[in-house]
Parts: sequence; C-alpha cells; structure tokens
Amino acid sequence: MTTCDHFLPNRGSAMFALENARSEVVMHKVSVLAMDGFVPFDLSVPCEVFGRASGAAGVTSYSVRVCSEATAVRSRNFTLQTEWGLEELASADTVLVPGVEDPTAPVSPAVLGALQSAWERGARLASICSGAFVLAATGLLDGRRATTHWICADEFARRYPRIQVDPNVLFVDEGRLITSAGASAGVDMCLHLLRRDHGQAVAADAARLAVAPLVRDGGQSQFIRHEPPKSAASLASLLDWMSANLDRTLTVRSLADRARMSPRTLARRFQEQTGTTPLQWLLKMRIRRAQELLETSVASVDQIASSVGFESAVTFRSRFRKVAGISPTAYRHRFGAREH
Repeated sequence: MTTCDHFLPNRGSAMFALENARSEVVMHKVSVLAMDGFVPFDLSVPCEVFGRASGAAGVTSYSVRVCSEATAVRSRNFTLQTEWGLEELASADTVLVPGVEDPTAPVSPAVLGALQSAWERGARLASICSGAFVLAATGLLDGRRATTHWICADEFARRYPRIQVDPNVLFVDEGRLITSAGASAGVDMCLHLLRRDHGQAVAADAARLAVAPLVRDGGQSQFIRHEPPKSAASLASLLDWMSANLDRTLTVRSLADRARMSPRTLARRFQEQTGTTPLQWLLKMRIRRAQELLETSVASVDQIASSVGFESAVTFRSRFRKVAGISPTAYRHRFGAREH
C-alpha cells in the first residue's frame, strides 16, 4: 500500500467509476493553430484553459492539440516543434487562432483552406488578439461583428470594411465565430466558451484554477489611450484648444465659430480626421482626462466631473461607465496610485 492509499478506502471501485465515466465522455477536440510569428501567450491560453478543464467526476472534457502547417514554427523568442499538422482541423470541434506578431502578413492558402473547410464541416472558430486578421482573411467574418486588440483595430477595420469592428469589448460571440481582444481577453473568451459548453460550475472551477475572474467588469475601453492627431491638418489647433478647455461649455456652434467654418463643414472635417463627431470626440477627451485625475489625484468624483466639463455628476457617472465600461469609483480602485 502506498503512503496515500489510506485516503481511498474504496480505491478500486472509485478508479473503476472514473474509468467508466471517461469511457462515456465524448471528448471535445480543440485544435490550436500555430503560425510563424505566433504570440506565445495567446497560444498557451487555450492550451491551459481547455487542457485543464474537467467536468463530472474530474473527467477531462477537452482534447487539445497544437497544429501547424510546418513541423516547426517560429515565435519572436523560440521555435516550436509541433506534432500535428493542418489535417487535425478537419476533425476539430473548436479551432483556436492565436495572435501573430505581424497581422498584416499574408496567410498561407493551405491555412485559409483548412479553416474554411473546418467551418463548412460545422466547427467553431475563435481567435485571440490579432488572430482575428487570420479569420478575417477567410471571409467568414464578413457582415459580422468582431473585435481584436484595440491597438490594431483601426487597421483591422480599414483592411476589412465589411466587418463590424468593435474595439471596446473583450470578446464578440457570433455563435460559431468568436473573436477576442488582446492577451488576457483570450482567457475571458475561453472561460466564456467553457461556460457555453459545460455551464457555470465548470467555468468557475477553471477560472479559480487560472486565478482569474469568471466575468470581468468593462471591456477594452478602460485601457485605450485616445490621443488627438498630431498632424498639421486643419483641425489640429482646434483639437489642442478643446483638450485644454474641457471644463468649458462647448457646443458644435461655438466650435464651428472658433474654427471659422459652418457646423456642417466642421462635422464633415471631424469625421474625416478623427472618425467621429465633435461632441463624441469631446466626450472621449473629457472621460480620458477624468481617468487621469482618478488615477493621480485625490479629488472626489463630483469634483472631477465638474473639472472636466460635466454640469451633473450623475450624467458624468453614466457617460463614464458607457465609455470606460466601469464606474468612476471602480476605475479609481483598479488603476489609482497606491501608497506604499
């Protein structure tokens, strides 16, 4: 008898039950696609989350395999030898596409073909971070909502105008097509898929194992830096002035008068140069300034609301939550400077 046998008085029957349960479970096959330039963290997330997930009686729920077109794929810091090729995608229930260092690099026709075939067969396809560019290259995201890391969201939207890009969320679930934002957002997406497959309890266990929240407050908006353009374009001086006068009551008419153009012309120029309206740009700048004050000052939320141009603290809280995804108080708790 081993030193731990006394903890299992009915060890034989317990092992039999476990083996019997395993034989009855149909394993969900997950193929993680490794491409040259893959981001190691992104690749490891589905391997760990799905590879360690277990259901009833502790039975492993997923079979996870890392696949690639070639037997060796390169990352920035090392080369990975893979045991399985693209043929694994033909039998996968879920295909995960991790991020790649250069999302603008062309995707191999063999990879695109394997992804399209997996989709046609009924597989679920998901991407982490810039892996969304790979899924987009297949055409499967056309006409759908999708997300990617906020830092490359503009390029993603420019390259794939038929995709409805949402840079503010952690992930977008379109049924059999799921895309997530950068890095840790891949954990959020994988836990979400676990919850879809096996329910709250299994997902919660996986979240505890990963030392991660099962559901995170907010989205990417709380991390995005919204900086005004630095070009010599005609609106540059107006944008600088607006940024320096966020506490003032500003209207489209007053801004148009300052820029010496009609409100309609101002709206068109704003759309061309910033991709949004004057008041939406102003709102984001006010929220951005409020974020800085919440991080660095001890001013109350009401004082900050007034200092960035909101007449009502209630309105400020509502607008802040809409843009940042969490309340001002929660933002300060998460990102405020700590005294040591």
